[in-house]
Amino acid sequence: MQSPDTVHYSLVPFHFIWEIIHSRSIVWPQPSTYVRVLKDSVLLQAAFNFLLLLPFGVYLRYFFQHRGNWKKALGLGFALSLFYETTQITGIYGIYNCPYRIFDVDDLILNSTGALFGFIIAPVILALFPSRRNLIAKAEKMQESPLVPPMPQLLAVLVDYLLIKISWTLTLGLFSTSEFAEFLYTTILFVILFAVVPFYWGGKTIGTHILRFNLTTLDGGTPPWPSFLKRSFALYLPLAASWLLRFFNGIELDMDSKLYPYHVWISVAAIAFLFMMWVILVIHVTVVLFKKGKRNFYFDDVANLVPRKNNV
Repeated sequence: MQSPDTVHYSLVPFHFIWEIIHSRSIVWPQPSTYVRVLKDSVLLQAAFNFLLLLPFGVYLRYFFQHRGNWKKALGLGFALSLFYETTQITGIYGIYNCPYRIFDVDDLILNSTGALFGFIIAPVILALFPSRRNLIAKAEKMQESPLVPPMPQLLAVLVDYLLIKISWTLTLGLFSTSEFAEFLYTTILFVILFAVVPFYWGGKTIGTHILRFNLTTLDGGTPPWPSFLKRSFALYLPLAASWLLRFFNGIELDMDSKLYPYHVWISVAAIAFLFMMWVILVIHVTVVLFKKGKRNFYFDDVANLVPRKNNV
């Protein structure tokens, strides 16, 4: 139970700045202590609140398209933040008999500012993703092209990957058991087989050649080398992330080490991230299989590539 005089709100704007300035971790006459502010809990909480609605601002820019709608983005960011704060101070609207977190005006300011900042920088982020117009055009081109069933596409990737593993086993794998050496070898061969080979072979890898299809642009032309590089990166990213987690977990630290708690938390976060990533990939593959070729796999989609049957 909370005491009757518990304060459930903070209505002083920018109070977090005052808390940072008066933090005990910083001795202002000693500049060497200034770096401690980066680990200060008040600053970290403020940074999190700023970043919380930044993705929401990016989505609003994608939705509104025009930068002149920044006032709407700021207002919607404020409204969403106010919803959060109201939910907290009312104890989820009466479910709990007291607030489970204070109503903080700084949270409103930081959340709203983060949404506005996301709206402003959205073009930089959205440049990495296809626009709605491009998605519609891509869907139309996909309908016009001869469909390649998704299963042969997966088998082609599997064939190329198995070639990499077999080549390691029959060459350097005979003389080395180093995981780092295998990781480096696999990375180099991945780029060669999935980027270099199709660029010089008319959009075909060894796997796609066996399964009788090749990779083209939306218009049916020969893709440029960056497209193949993007595809190889998209394919290799899940595997590389799993390798890096294995390397990181292989680091042994004494439990008395100051770095040990960070090692544990980073490991937990990385495992959770990888678990979610592989779950999403399994769902994605399942959806594409059920669509029977009417939807691209993510690795072809990000590279703007279309699998097309070879002319026989």
